[in-house]
Amino acid sequence: MINEKALKAYLKKEFPDALGVDIRKLGEGVQGAGFLIEVQTPEGIKSYVIKGLFPEGLEHDYPSDRAGVFLLDLDEFKNLPKHVKALDVLAEMENGSIRSIGGGREYYLLMERAEGRHYFHDLSAFAGKERLEDIDIAKIKTMTSYLAEIHSVKKESRHLYWRKIRDTIGHGECLMGVFDAYPDGTITYEEIAEIEKKCVDWRMKLKPKVKRLCRIHGDFHPGNIWFKEESGVRSQESGDAELITHNSKLLTPPDFVLLDRSRGPWGEAADDVTALTINYIFFSINHYGKVHGHYLEALKLFYDDYITETGDTEILKIVAPFYAFRGAVVANPVFYPDVLAENRRKIFNFVRGVLDDESFKIEKVNEYLK
Repeated sequence: MINEKALKAYLKKEFPDALGVDIRKLGEGVQGAGFLIEVQTPEGIKSYVIKGLFPEGLEHDYPSDRAGVFLLDLDEFKNLPKHVKALDVLAEMENGSIRSIGGGREYYLLMERAEGRHYFHDLSAFAGKERLEDIDIAKIKTMTSYLAEIHSVKKESRHLYWRKIRDTIGHGECLMGVFDAYPDGTITYEEIAEIEKKCVDWRMKLKPKVKRLCRIHGDFHPGNIWFKEESGVRSQESGDAELITHNSKLLTPPDFVLLDRSRGPWGEAADDVTALTINYIFFSINHYGKVHGHYLEALKLFYDDYITETGDTEILKIVAPFYAFRGAVVANPVFYPDVLAENRRKIFNFVRGVLDDESFKIEKVNEYLK
């Protein structure tokens, strides 16, 4: 469970006058194991304990989970009277070396800059169009093809599938956490409880579906999908900007870059599908008070294409609790303060309607709003 060679090398750097280092296992419990470290120095033996967590279950599945536990321990052990003190948090690097990551007051992520325009731009532009244009269709097909590709990578893990369902309902960034961010009066506590209880019932329905576990993005919403401004459906021969039909052999698929993959690499395909498609519903409600026109066309096209690409005809029986989470997001006045109260109410109706149906039916989408 621990890399003794790397740990001894680290300790010899920390104690350059050490005469020897001995490591032996003390024991293990449900969550992890402890090891005794004895460093022989000219002044005598210095004893320490190092702890590791098992990497499956109990929300310790990913290295970041385990790091989070230990960083909290480092911060808080010292603040409770009579508690043993934590000295540092150690990280084993890809090259096998060990180094300290403890002592930070805050942590930051440095990443590449994305170029392009997010898909919210396209969704807003739908309202001024009479029909979906070729570029709109091409972008939808590009996204469904991409999701089909990443969702084709499967993994066997009951723990990770159950975690995704549990997190969707109970995680601080998901359904319950989003509801906790609502200003009082937006929706009654009783209505919130009703939605949460229905999602718990759905959790029991989905628990047997562990074979569906696949690679996901985890937050595939329009703000995280940036289409490159140069990309589009253009003539490759002439080099001009004339759009050509999506059936043409000269089609150049639009290209995009993604941001902010979230909450782990493994989960349920419905998470990505609903993160995007709730926006066809949301934007249409805001513009028309119902799911209508090219927004409805886009919703149908997305599902038709995705199911054709993946063969996943079961997904419509899976999406309900994920739509509940995404519906809670777009109905949150903290995130979207300009949504009319009547339209916010239609989103809540949509959530309850989908949760009450055994399978999401696109042809009933406007009935759900009632």
